[in-house]
This record gives sequence, C-alpha cells and structure tokens, in this order.
Amino acid sequence: MAIQRIQVVGLGKVGELVAHLLAEAGYEVCGADVRPRDDLPFATKVVDVGDPATLRASLADVDAVVSCLPYHRNLAVAEAAGTACVHYFDLTEDVATTARVRALAAEVERDEVDVVFAPQCGLAPGLIGIVGASLAEHFRTVRHMELRVGALPQHPAGLLGYAFNWSPEGVVNEYLNDSEVIREGRRQLVPAMTELETVVIGGTRLEAFHTSGGLGTLCETFEGRTQHLDYKTLRYPGHGELMRFFFDELMLRDRRELAGEILVNAKPPVDDDVVYLYAAVEGEGEHGLARRQYVRAWYPREIAGRRWRAISWTTAASACAVIDLVSKGQLRTRGFLRQEEVPFADLLATPTGSLFEDGAPA
Repeated sequence: MAIQRIQVVGLGKVGELVAHLLAEAGYEVCGADVRPRDDLPFATKVVDVGDPATLRASLADVDAVVSCLPYHRNLAVAEAAGTACVHYFDLTEDVATTARVRALAAEVERDEVDVVFAPQCGLAPGLIGIVGASLAEHFRTVRHMELRVGALPQHPAGLLGYAFNWSPEGVVNEYLNDSEVIREGRRQLVPAMTELETVVIGGTRLEAFHTSGGLGTLCETFEGRTQHLDYKTLRYPGHGELMRFFFDELMLRDRRELAGEILVNAKPPVDDDVVYLYAAVEGEGEHGLARRQYVRAWYPREIAGRRWRAISWTTAASACAVIDLVSKGQLRTRGFLRQEEVPFADLLATPTGSLFEDGAPA
C-alpha cells in the first residue's frame, strides 16, 4: 500500500518535527495529540490513545501512522494500526513493546495485507543499527561490533553531567532493564549500567555502559555471524556510578515513575545539546583483518524556520527517512521491518537522511 496520508501521534518535540519533515517532503500530514494544537502549519486533531474507538476512527483516512509517544503508549497505536490495516512506525526502545509489534506484523502478514510494521525507527535503536550493519557488509567475516550513542549537553553542569532531553520514562527503562549482547557468537543478557569503558570522541573523554534496547533486533540478526556485539550509552565520566547509587542505594529501582520525576526535576532539558554516534566493526576483509569506524557528532540545527535540539532532529530525520524508503518501495512493504534491513546509503539519499551528512567527523 502506497503512503501519501500520514498521521503523527504525539506532538512533543520529536513528534512535531516528524510531522514538519514529512509535510516538507510532500506527504499529507495530520498531527494527533491529547491536547488541542492550533499553532502548527499542518492539520491536527485531538486523539486520546487511551480511547481505542476514537484512536481507530482517527486512522480511517490515512495510509500510515507514526507513534512518537512514550514507549508504554505505543501498543495501543500499533494495535489500532493493525485493525485499520495501515503502515505503522514508532521510536520505541522497549524490547517487550517491539515483541508485541512484531506479533501484530505477523498477524497482518498472514492475512496478506500490504502494510509494514517498523518499530525502533529513531536513533538507538534505529540509525545506530543501520550504520553497524552497513559497516559489517565490508567484511567476509565479522568478529567484533561496538555500537555507542549518547545525547548529552554540550556544556554539562553538576556531577551527573546530563540533561533529560529525551523521554524520562524511556531513559529510566533503558537504565534498569537487562541488555542483550552477543558473546562467543551467542545471544545473552547482561545487566544494564555494567561493563564501564572509556571512549574518546574528538578529544572529548566519555564513558560507556550497557543500556537496554539500543540494538533492536540486531543481536538476533547477527547471532552466529559475529563473536561479539553490544550497545552502550555514552555519558560524561562519573555518570554511571552516580546513577547506580541513585537506583540501588536510594532504593528507586522499583519506583520508576518517581525516579523519572526526580531526575527531570533535577536535570531539565537544555537547548545546546550534542549527539555522539560511535560505531566500529572488526573482521576479515579483502586484505586481511581490519577495523572500520563511523564516528560523528551532531549539533542543533534550523529546520522549518526553528532551531531544533540535536536529539530531536536526529531521531526525527532517521524515522522520516525510513518512512520515505518504505513509501518509495525501496524497503519491504509487508510484515515486520528490521532496522538493519535499511541500507545506510539509501537512507542518506533521502531528503531527511541527507541531514546526517552535515555531521562533524569526530
């Protein structure tokens, strides 16, 4: 099913930009939010995803829906998309949510309906997996894959050196759920916030530790094809130790909502952020053992007459590029789409994907 009319659900910082970019690319866009929005240059409607009948009705005249909601709200949108038989895209990092979306995709595919379910279309999971898979294509055999992403304040303050420019629910979820890795060629789970390491990007010293969900389905795809694969979040030095103290010694591990409220109150969003992406793959290439890297730093930029944070535009641009490739028939248009199926060169060739070309090599 071709895509022309798209509903974007959730008009926060990322959702609003997703809608802007899709409208600029020529799609007929309607934004949907629980609050009225009459300040935007595209059509909007009030939709409460907690009301299944209203949500399903809102999808009656669209070809695709993009959920830009916190991870725990995505399933309602995915289920409505399955009922309405429209393409579904989201930005989730949550493993359980993706598993359910995948099951919905299988149900629709069995009915031979030409709609795609493509969760995890953001930065990590999303772009980082696309980059990692593209690097792996340069090797006959792969032995090691390291994938790292961090969205950080350019000018950190305080001991945490952080600002919650992303969903607090998502960050807390990533910090506390186990992380999937490949060790000795097999998939395993390791605790989040472990295996601390140092990464230096463009002279900036950072630390990296495991967080949940950043790889999407990459471990499943590369099991048996590489000896080692993992994803870690990048932070300024000392952050991980303080977060372990916060969650474990202050007994907030089982009080996730409260933890999110405390952290956002302490470290509200900042406008001057930076997104670091570090991907490295080792293996046997044409001329023997080699290592390839893709390392970038992206900063805020102006889009549609406004300045957008780095985390907002990198997430939105990756999602919109995947939507554009599905719409043009360059990716599968039925069933479950893994992010590693997206050729990185094709993503960069889309109008929104081309924004990544401006990243500063680090």
